[in-house]
Amino acid sequence: MGYDFIIIGGGIAGASAAYRLALHGSVALLEMEDQPGYHSTGRSAAQFTELYGNGPIRALVRLSKDFLISPPDGFTSAPILTPRGAMFVATDAQRPVIDAFVAMAAEENCPVSELDVAGARGIVPVLRAEAFDSAVLEPESTDMDVHALHGGFLRGTRSRGGDIITNAEVTGLTRQDGVWRVETPAGGFEAPVVVNAAGAWADVVAERAGVATVGLTPKRRTVILFDPPSDAAIDAWPLVIDADENWYFKPDAGKVLASPADETPVEASDAQPEELDIALIADAIERMTTMRVGRISHSRAGLRTFASDKTPVVGFAPDAEGFFWLAGQGGYGIETSPVMGVATASLIVDGNLPSEFLEAGVSEADLTPRRFV
Repeated sequence: MGYDFIIIGGGIAGASAAYRLALHGSVALLEMEDQPGYHSTGRSAAQFTELYGNGPIRALVRLSKDFLISPPDGFTSAPILTPRGAMFVATDAQRPVIDAFVAMAAEENCPVSELDVAGARGIVPVLRAEAFDSAVLEPESTDMDVHALHGGFLRGTRSRGGDIITNAEVTGLTRQDGVWRVETPAGGFEAPVVVNAAGAWADVVAERAGVATVGLTPKRRTVILFDPPSDAAIDAWPLVIDADENWYFKPDAGKVLASPADETPVEASDAQPEELDIALIADAIERMTTMRVGRISHSRAGLRTFASDKTPVVGFAPDAEGFFWLAGQGGYGIETSPVMGVATASLIVDGNLPSEFLEAGVSEADLTPRRFV
């Protein structure tokens, strides 16, 4: 079948691109699993924060904020952002990290509050007083409803005439006479432009197309869920995170969600939690808090895929006409997805980024795959 745009990968990146590109032509969104968002998107414990990532990432987050707070009418029936807050705890040895964080918050005009041990334990009483020396609270950090956001992009794509095809793993890509031919078990698809939004598999897709890879590294992130203490009012707790990002925990639907914040390089795969990582987070929770990790009700792992500079790769490949990269979002893909779709559509249709990106401090040079040539 012939289209104007083929998007490979139905996670949050591909869905946001399809949502935007469907305004400019016919779109086929190809997903290799039987449902979009099975891997990274569906396993994300996403938190919105303006103080995470490098300069381009923070700028992309700021640009996404208005959409996430007030999405278009009919986009979703549930709010995407809900209040949570984030508390960073530190020992005296980690004080330079906290000082740098507070300075960055001032630079980004993002309110934070410094807390002593008593103040932090007043918010999260299970923290052990002897385990840390200070904390910083980012009150405007929020939980994110990943399902609502991803689903809104998918519904919007369909309402704009786009096709979403599942069980369509890409087995071959060839270009002839200005058109890409994409082979899948669900059939063949053709378009002059292919968007590679295949997440952990993006370099694999490039190889199948004969396009130079950009050196992406999938990294495993592990999460566990366990019961909180029976007398703990956890709903009002913020996300609690170690200053060096060695662990975190937060409330999640009546359970405590916790992670060792692991970033273990792995091959693109259906990631599964490792017993060692589960043991590490259980130990960290019991060292830092009075909670006991008894029966783990659920554990999972997902992949967060990074470029070497931890900035997304967005732009046309320098060595293949019509092959567009949208990959390497790392741990920032959910909260930056609204503007990643905008960037993709603008670069493909207009040949440049919108002016608001440049005003926010993000240039095409920051994102282009040419930076790896």
